Amino acid sequence: MMSMTEQTTIPVGILLLTHGRLGDALVECARHVLGGKLPDQLATLSAGQDEPVDEVEARARHLLANLDQGGGVLVLTDLLGATPARVAARLIEPGRVEALSGVSLPMVLRAINYRNRLLGALVKKALLAGTECTVAMTAADAG
Repeated sequence: MMSMTEQTTIPVGILLLTHGRLGDALVECARHVLGGKLPDQLATLSAGQDEPVDEVEARARHLLANLDQGGGVLVLTDLLGATPARVAARLIEPGRVEALSGVSLPMVLRAINYRNRLLGALVKKALLAGTECTVAMTAADAG
């Protein structure tokens, strides 16, 4: 049996479920940082506060079906309690679909870079990126 940190041959899919164009902007930033290379199992979905949750959920489930190649899907959302996060919570199927709120560029990059880990290990890596990369900066950080 594989440990939680072992790699798998089936990558985890990643869905950014956010307000407005935030997901698209994060993906474009990730593309820049990673030199233009992004995985095929990466998608974004925008959900506004006025959109019916059931409609957003239906679109999200369609994307999940395409993103899940057998390794599961990690859903990254922006604001806990808002429409995108409420939809993300409806999508959770432990061990198959997991979700994290508070998405950031470090979290997206970590998810992309570790997508060949088992889903549970990827969740931990992405969550740590959200905390380890949020720091009070000093003038010394200017280099």
